[in-house]
Amino acid sequence: MASLDKKKVLIVGINYAPEHTGISPYTTQLARHLRSCGVSPTVFTGVPHYPDWVVPPKYRRRLSSTELIEDVFVVRLRHYVPRTQSALRRALYELTYGLQVVLRRNSVQPDVVVAVVPSLFGAIAAARISRIAGAPLVLWLQDLMGRATTESGIRGGALLARSTGAIEARLIRSATSVIAINDDFRSYVLSLGLDELQVEVIPNWSHIATPSESRSVVRQRLGWSEGQVIALHAGNMGLKQGLENVVEAARLSEKESSPVKFVLLGDGSQKKLLRERAAAVNGVEFLAPASEQEYPNILSAADVLLVNERASVAGMSLPSKLTSYFRAGVPVVAAVSPGGITAIELSKSSGGVLVQPDDPAALLSAIRQLNCDKPRRDRITEAAARYARDWLRPEPALESITSILERSLSRPPRGEPSTNSAGPIVS
Repeated sequence: MASLDKKKVLIVGINYAPEHTGISPYTTQLARHLRSCGVSPTVFTGVPHYPDWVVPPKYRRRLSSTELIEDVFVVRLRHYVPRTQSALRRALYELTYGLQVVLRRNSVQPDVVVAVVPSLFGAIAAARISRIAGAPLVLWLQDLMGRATTESGIRGGALLARSTGAIEARLIRSATSVIAINDDFRSYVLSLGLDELQVEVIPNWSHIATPSESRSVVRQRLGWSEGQVIALHAGNMGLKQGLENVVEAARLSEKESSPVKFVLLGDGSQKKLLRERAAAVNGVEFLAPASEQEYPNILSAADVLLVNERASVAGMSLPSKLTSYFRAGVPVVAAVSPGGITAIELSKSSGGVLVQPDDPAALLSAIRQLNCDKPRRDRITEAAARYARDWLRPEPALESITSILERSLSRPPRGEPSTNSAGPIVS
């Protein structure tokens, strides 16, 4: 097996630090890990925009810029960022990033290319770079974009689902190796004709720190009384999450004078509409995205952590928030499709309660029942913590990815090999 020592690795992924939610932490930690192993990683990423879908002013002025973040060379590529979501806007978002990556194709000579999906078109551009360089392509599937266009509820998505799925399948078949984050993704990849040795399941790991403040201090600061039952949803407020269900559960809670209060922490394309829908509901509170340091404090201060998805969502992605939830020491209630990958992951961990999606009364009832059953809450939180400790540690996952990159180097390249010296990829 070839060694990665002093090799040049190009990582193409639209999300990277300083974003600290969603997929960004995994891409960022992989690049840092590779650098610590003596590898020379370069990252082609987008401008910071997730989960609020707004580009900070400092990144709006140039089509590209470079940064050195913890000794990793990062190339920022300016792309279109839609404030609201539709199939056309999503396509422009993907295409403008992918085009920017393609335009950099002659400036790189990597030994191996890692493409993170999403973005699909960014990964296609990465595949182009790998062919030019004669370098293996390792595809890291965080989402399945063909399914996403069907399941997410994005306006006009049904029209694009078939073509997106076909493009994605062709991309997967072109990869030297594929990293799937769960068994369902792996089964799909194998159905496309890849050899079993080309595909490996590496679950996303838990990346949040331990809380730095006590639960009581955090609740007091946030204005949550001990008599309130705080049901917290953290992360993206997009179409996929279907958080209208949570707002309606809060409306029912208020009507029944229940102590359950619903808190939506984060940002997203649907936040404005959700605020409007919840304008007359006192049992809903919106919190701005928390800092990386504050995030674990807020999670641990809640009584219940929520996962909510539209009923149509089943196999497009696994919520990245789950890995953080399992570390928080708070039980999870998930209103998700019973046959979907989120439900499978929750059942595997025994770290939460499953509820029928798009049913506000069922969601509220599950939260109230769980709050009244301390032995059950304790069993769930202990199971979640054990699952995080046994299966969601970063070190084994990062070492496994490194091994995959090394094995990929040993495979015959798709083009003429190039001789590279150590140092940054971009000239």
